[in-house]
Amino acid sequence: MLPSPQILRQLRQLSRELKAAHSGADLHGRVSNFDAWMDRASAADDSATGYDHAQTVKEYYDLCSQLMVFGWSESLHFAPLSPHETLEESQVRHQRLMIDKLELHEGMTVIDVGCGIGGPMRRVVQEAGVRVVGINNNDTQLDRAKALSAEAGIDHMIDYLACSFMDMSAIADNTMDRGYAIESTCHAPDKAGAFAEIYRVLKPGALLWGQEMCLTDVFDPDDTQHQALRQELMRGIALREIATFGEVNRDLEAAGFEVIEGIDRAVVENGPSTPWYQPMENRQGTVGSVMLRIPAGRKLLMWLSRLTETVGVFPKGSAEVIDLLDRTARAYVAGGRTGIFTPLYCFLARKPL
Repeated sequence: MLPSPQILRQLRQLSRELKAAHSGADLHGRVSNFDAWMDRASAADDSATGYDHAQTVKEYYDLCSQLMVFGWSESLHFAPLSPHETLEESQVRHQRLMIDKLELHEGMTVIDVGCGIGGPMRRVVQEAGVRVVGINNNDTQLDRAKALSAEAGIDHMIDYLACSFMDMSAIADNTMDRGYAIESTCHAPDKAGAFAEIYRVLKPGALLWGQEMCLTDVFDPDDTQHQALRQELMRGIALREIATFGEVNRDLEAAGFEVIEGIDRAVVENGPSTPWYQPMENRQGTVGSVMLRIPAGRKLLMWLSRLTETVGVFPKGSAEVIDLLDRTARAYVAGGRTGIFTPLYCFLARKPL
């Protein structure tokens, strides 16, 4: 079946974005290097490999950002899904929960730790009226965030800082009223160190919301299938390690935070719910699924990419990036189905007065 006119328009837009982002790049070599770097990440002797996890994460988002947005949304995070909503509507509901938990109000300055292309950031500015400082070490994502915020007419409310959240030395101590980190500190080479740096920049009494990718209590380290899934998830999401709920809480407390609540929000709290991984598995559960989300769509896009790379419609090697994301999606689904993994461990913590 041929793609619909709407999908064809989306593909033309994707082609322009991929060519702008990867003009002259050796995508085949970069995907191979990424795989090799993730092999190093699992090596026992880090000092012998000279492995730099922050650089690996940066390369991961350089390779994948355009396709992630095409296949998911401008908010590159998971949310508890309702069968009566689109993915995007569920994400908005989840972001509003965060705004409520953080008790945001006009006049505050909030730090977005790992802002991506700024989907949640724009929601926070538009609905809470706060100023936001967006932290990201990926120039491609920052440029897209700036352009989208300018389109929304809120760029005057946002400051951008191109740096690692492991070292935000450009921000003075005790200056941020609130903070949030959505699926970002899971990439930290040292989670306790990341939380300590966030702790430093927050004012005393400030609240921090976080959303972490975690292993659940179902995970059995002696189960070979569980261990294989864990490795595939780490490779597909560029994670150095996958923490448990307890490890996240301990790292927060080691940094000095008081943990107010920690909840796996994999399901909707009040009302019917759809598994968080459903959009990557089939069209059931959420409406409005787009081409790259479901397995058949990913295979079709991979086929189209291979077919058209030779004539320059897509940059050569694009199909390999799509294959990387397909492997990742399959790992997400397997991790969710077995119950060993969740991307929705949400915590609320406070820096004591």
